[in-house]
Amino acid sequence: MLQSMTGFGSASIETDKMAVSVEIKTLNSKFSDIYCRLPRSFSNREIEVRNLLSKELERGKIEMMLNVTPKDEESAGTTVNRPLVKAYFKDLIQTAKELGFEPSQTEVLRMATMMPNAYNTNALNTEEVEDEWKLIMKLIGQAITNCKEFRQQEGQITKLKFVEYIDIIDGLLQLVIEQDPKRIPAIRERLEKSVADFVNSENFDKNRFEQELIYYVEKYDISEEKVRLTNHLDYFKKELEIASNGKKLNFIAQEIGREINTIGSKANDAVIQRLVVQMKDELEKIKEQTMNIL
Repeated sequence: MLQSMTGFGSASIETDKMAVSVEIKTLNSKFSDIYCRLPRSFSNREIEVRNLLSKELERGKIEMMLNVTPKDEESAGTTVNRPLVKAYFKDLIQTAKELGFEPSQTEVLRMATMMPNAYNTNALNTEEVEDEWKLIMKLIGQAITNCKEFRQQEGQITKLKFVEYIDIIDGLLQLVIEQDPKRIPAIRERLEKSVADFVNSENFDKNRFEQELIYYVEKYDISEEKVRLTNHLDYFKKELEIASNGKKLNFIAQEIGREINTIGSKANDAVIQRLVVQMKDELEKIKEQTMNIL
């Protein structure tokens, strides 16, 4: 199933000791760009979480926020080292006065709490810690699952848009096919004039004449381009059905664009040129959407 890189997933749980919530948001990006916000007490688990997010969500700008709210002081595991914070606070106030300015007490307190050993971490039972973490990882897994479901829903919406744009291009191509024979008389007139100029020339060169004739035939003939464009449009639709990735869809879109441009440059017809401009407009919409496909 086609997946968008835009997604959101959340999960939460509440036990006797704590309340845990997880939120995951993803946006489109060429590479995997992961940002994790974890409580200080679980900062040593960040690599494990990042590896899981990278494995499951693959690509995109990924943001995960984990909130753990203990229900009592014992389960909190971390307390403020008040004597040390007070010492930091007094020293910072004194330092500021010696430097000749009156500091904001709120700002000084904030700085004091950021100093080394400002918090006491209570040693928790290893088994309890592991049980808590298993619960948290299960919750993160649920949030990832919800995010992937969101991505799939967005992918299905985008798929319908792709089909709409491709059908419009195909409809415009049918108009090009209808218009193609109507431009033949004008092309024939130009070709006959050029041939007459060569034949009536005193320096008529048969080989040069054949080269020029081939040149004009190839210059105005768009038969191959019409066939290739039809094939590319069909190929794009088939890839949508097998849950192709955004990079491959973008590559096919580039091939579609190449054929559209060639038709425009070779047709030498005002009606076809207008149709080509409309096809390019729809193709740009496709390219924009492929950038958001996983």
